[in-house]
Amino acid sequence: MTTYSLPVLRRGARTPKRPPRDGLFLTAVITLASIVGVALLARIAPIAGDPAKIVGPRLSAPSVQFPLGTDGLGRSLLARLLEGVGTTLVLSAFAVLCTAVISVALGLLAGYVGGWLREVVMRVVDVLYSFPSIVLAILVAAVVGPGQTAALASIVLVTVPLMTRMVSAAALAVAQRDFVTTAKISGVSLPVILVRHILPNVSGTIAVQGTYALSVGILVEGGLSFLGYGVQLPQSSLGLLIQEGGVYMVHAPWLLFGPAAVLVIAILAINLIGDTLRDRLDPRETRSLT
Repeated sequence: MTTYSLPVLRRGARTPKRPPRDGLFLTAVITLASIVGVALLARIAPIAGDPAKIVGPRLSAPSVQFPLGTDGLGRSLLARLLEGVGTTLVLSAFAVLCTAVISVALGLLAGYVGGWLREVVMRVVDVLYSFPSIVLAILVAAVVGPGQTAALASIVLVTVPLMTRMVSAAALAVAQRDFVTTAKISGVSLPVILVRHILPNVSGTIAVQGTYALSVGILVEGGLSFLGYGVQLPQSSLGLLIQEGGVYMVHAPWLLFGPAAVLVIAILAINLIGDTLRDRLDPRETRSLT
């Protein structure tokens, strides 16, 4: 009779190294938490001064007094940048929250009920998904007028289609499982099945799609404000600061580099967090950065 023995780990043998994704995930979380923390601190206490107050000469280069220089009116770019980061993050996060509520409700109903309801929801989602993001955002701004309302509505309309499709697909898979069928046969009501049986099993999909929606929301806000249809003066946002910095790109490039760098770093950190969440919550689709 053939026998098999398990391999013995010898003393001094190397243990498996920690996946590089864990280090990237931790770095992304710390980076994003730092950006959010500084922005919140700036809202509570003006650590960089009043962003609307003229404090120095126009287009002053970065210095000890003005770490990021001053803008075309002599205002501290650091103070305006902190205000802009807070505006962009709060606006995008609130829009993604609205997206999650709408997408979860539509996705759960479409995935569980199916039939004509799923077809109607999916066709509406397909129509919205067929529009380029920036074109759809401009159309929304043309209807409601430039401002934060236009940016909020644009982010919601751009991010709802993909999240709804993913939640609907996940809910459809869960709805075919035995415990849901048993609950349905037992006479459990539709709201209870959706909330207690299906929603917890699609929460991973919601979390992953929420991170991607947040990065898309920041991009949409930045693009819309850059074109002049989003956040309006005297308020600040990352897109608006990049648009203003582009005007002085030759004579004062620091006005462009600061907001652009924060925008890129924030989106990169959010995407890394989303990738890691996807790999941990759905190991069948694990990808590697190396």
